Amino acid sequence: MLEACNNTAVSSSRAWRLIRWSLAVALLLAPLVAMLFTDEVNWTLGDFVFAAVLIGATGLAFELALRACASLMFRAAAALTLGTTFLLIWVNAAVGIIGDSANAANLLYGLIVAIVVLTTIASRFAPVAMSRATAAAAVVQGMITIAAVLTGWGEPASSPVELVAINGFFIVLWLSAMLLFRPAAAEAAPGGCR
Repeated sequence: MLEACNNTAVSSSRAWRLIRWSLAVALLLAPLVAMLFTDEVNWTLGDFVFAAVLIGATGLAFELALRACASLMFRAAAALTLGTTFLLIWVNAAVGIIGDSANAANLLYGLIVAIVVLTTIASRFAPVAMSRATAAAAVVQGMITIAAVLTGWGEPASSPVELVAINGFFIVLWLSAMLLFRPAAAEAAPGGCR
């Protein structure tokens, strides 16, 4: 009976992994398909390589997060953190957040990505450390927003209202992940998560 349950769990795990990676491939192929039907989408080989590395790294990080802890709260927090990091990089690379993508001030968002990525690597997905990292990401994002609004870095392409709105969206995502990691740390302790 136990062996049958284990086989079912392994099959289910493999099915979900196949679904996740199939979605990643579909996301990567979507611009290629769009390029066949419209001139609005015009990706270069470099764009596809960048997207493949970003999507692949995010998918791999999620696979590692799933192995780090079985807590559903932890997995939700990890998925939100990875999704937010992915979206921040994607939006910033595609169109920029402060002004356009060529605005050097957009490089400041690399600090946020570095905080999250380095903490993840150093702590090996420890929920307490991840809670602190996502809180720090929210604070740094807020500081960048304040600096951009006060100095007018994004003008005329980005108004102060636009800067507050887009950065506020990301701050809410970081804080939501932080709030999910906190109970995940308490929930995960008996289960052996770091």
